[in-house]
Amino acid sequence: MEILRFITHYGMHFIVPGLIAYLFFRKNWKKVWLIFILTMLVDLDHLIATPIFDSTRCSINFHPLHSYYAISFYFLLLFLPKTRILAIGLLFHMVTDFIDCFWI
Repeated sequence: MEILRFITHYGMHFIVPGLIAYLFFRKNWKKVWLIFILTMLVDLDHLIATPIFDSTRCSINFHPLHSYYAISFYFLLLFLPKTRILAIGLLFHMVTDFIDCFWI
């Protein structure tokens, strides 16, 4: 079961964003996918947690960049054309981490 969780989580962090980039941003899909991958930097907030990694912890609303306040900010970024792709990547990252919470 743990391997299925691992495949689902990291597939949603790396493979699915590539598919989204290709399907919806075909002209610049590689650039969009790179931006989506760079949204993984929000996981740097895990470094201030103790322990840094805990497979039984839900990231949503535990880490500062995964908080409901941060997610609300990411949602607002959708309305600005220059930050829309970044917002999509951040929000999809949050959805992926939220789905991961169901495995706990």
